Amino acid sequence: MHKKLRTLKTIDESGAVLIVRLESAELAEQVAEAAIAGGFRALEITLSIPGAVDVIRQLSAKHGPNGVAIGAGTVLDEHSAYECIRAGADFLVSPQLNPAMIRTANRYQVPTVSGAYTPTELVNSAEAGADILKLFPTEAGGIPYAKSVLAPLAHLPIMPAGGVTPGNVAEWFAAGVTCVGVGSAVTKPWQPDGDFSRVTEAAREFLSAVAEARQ
Repeated sequence: MHKKLRTLKTIDESGAVLIVRLESAELAEQVAEAAIAGGFRALEITLSIPGAVDVIRQLSAKHGPNGVAIGAGTVLDEHSAYECIRAGADFLVSPQLNPAMIRTANRYQVPTVSGAYTPTELVNSAEAGADILKLFPTEAGGIPYAKSVLAPLAHLPIMPAGGVTPGNVAEWFAAGVTCVGVGSAVTKPWQPDGDFSRVTEAAREFLSAVAEARQ
């Protein structure tokens, strides 16, 4: 199977993308490793992390052969897109519609997750060639807004990013989303005592909730 199709299949089958946005490359790598141990197969390493490209390169080389898709997040321009692709990123994520980023990714057949919020932005992102549409930000409108948007746009593959928890993930899928992006609920449980096994536990709990919601 072609790599692009394989990556999209991985995201679709897992139903969840872990958004890793932390203060350092070391923390990002530790959290990513713990989450992969807990079952995550699609992870977004945001470029807001110092040294993020190196983290992407290392995780991709280590876990790519085992079917784990390592993506780059907060990709704001064509230069960053190409740099991440060269480092081995399996998919690119932006918080907004960036046609240059999507063009670059399509040129090298790398899937894109394009940020959008309004119906106009969502449709424009789809027309620009994005593979998945990242509903962002989601905290304001939440599940009711996603449900309203998807009523006329049910054909669009939408992934909410923000505010998704094991307790409400079933409601998101019931609203019609294709997959979900999750961050703090999985990436932050280590903070009270530095025990990264809590991330692994949180990952298992979240993915179990996703699997149950999609039955």
